[in-house]
Amino acid sequence: MADSNEKKHTAGALDIRNVIGALLTAYGVILLVTRLVDGDEGGEKTAGVNANLWAGLGLLVVGLVFIAWSRLRPVVVPEHTAGPDDLPAPKH
Repeated sequence: MADSNEKKHTAGALDIRNVIGALLTAYGVILLVTRLVDGDEGGEKTAGVNANLWAGLGLLVVGLVFIAWSRLRPVVVPEHTAGPDDLPAPKH
């Protein structure tokens, strides 16, 4: 049995939730910057709703939720995984 005092190894930056969160956050920031740099109010083609603003805020929030989720509930990587030598021999 494993010692309960040893440190558990987590996926860290290789966790897919970090990658998804970073991409969504980056796209959200790009849309928000696009909205802030754009001089006019926008929304002529979207019935008065500023699509860049709301989509950027939504992407930013969801991306930050993914990053927080990966930090609060990290994936613990097992120390030993079954390799070819651990598999049972085939029965003929």
